[in-house]
Amino acid sequence: MPELPEVEVTRRELEPKLLGRSIARIVTTRPSYFFLTKPDVLRRRLPGRSVLRLLRVGKYLLLELDDASRLLLHLGMTGQLFFSGDPSVRLLSALRGVSLSPEQQSADRFVPDAHTHLVIDFEDGGQSLYFRDVRKFGKVEWLAPGRASPRLDKLGVDALLATGRDLHAATGGRRVAIKTLLLDQSVLAGVGNIYADEALFLARVHPQRSARRVQPAESDAIVAALQRVMLRSIETGGSSISDYVRPDGERGAYQDERQVYGRTAEPCHVCSTPIVRRVLGQRSSHFCPECQPRSAGASRARSKAR
Repeated sequence: MPELPEVEVTRRELEPKLLGRSIARIVTTRPSYFFLTKPDVLRRRLPGRSVLRLLRVGKYLLLELDDASRLLLHLGMTGQLFFSGDPSVRLLSALRGVSLSPEQQSADRFVPDAHTHLVIDFEDGGQSLYFRDVRKFGKVEWLAPGRASPRLDKLGVDALLATGRDLHAATGGRRVAIKTLLLDQSVLAGVGNIYADEALFLARVHPQRSARRVQPAESDAIVAALQRVMLRSIETGGSSISDYVRPDGERGAYQDERQVYGRTAEPCHVCSTPIVRRVLGQRSSHFCPECQPRSAGASRARSKAR
């Protein structure tokens, strides 16, 4: 699933081609759980509106329109946002498990198909925006002027704006594993599996450590590591480990810099100990048992030894 860096890369690539454009027409597939707002409402409310800004809130994108209404977009697990005329066939062929019709496979450009659930055409006649999602875990919701979004309201502080104090305040008395807490969007919005694993490795904290046993200095280290890996991922275009590719069809490059995530049984880049995978809260966690011991005291001792 795209995490904060992948969504931010998407925002940065899409926004310059959206600002100031007026919506002419909305094309949708039929009603499904993909649409939090019924398709007929989208087709009625959005035409005539101009795009003012494209924001990111955690893992969500928020299209701000000139009448103070907003369009909330979430990529889900396999969602793609891209423009017509961009190298869309290359973009699609880069995805694993995405089935194209023979006609699509032989075409020199992408034509919206049954998995293209939202098409936004613009009055200038330029490139249309496509939202394609094979598994339909993505989401689209129109928010009327002044209407709050329960999905946004429950989010915690954005991970790129958080402090160690924010994280430590959330750990107080919590028996839940620190990795599980990091994935809680009401604590730090935007954190997912990849960057939680990477940050905990850099901070030398075991993912199964009880949150209440994480010290203030460790909370500082975890947040600093999170921001370090996320900013680096944004710089390199995100992580194309499974389904994610950028709107322009290019793959991200941060996956080439991973320390632990997805590297089960491979040697740690620091100590050569094989990386371990454990299932924690129904999610895979990857860590180095040598660099990230269960005991906080052992972790501090090993850090000093280095």
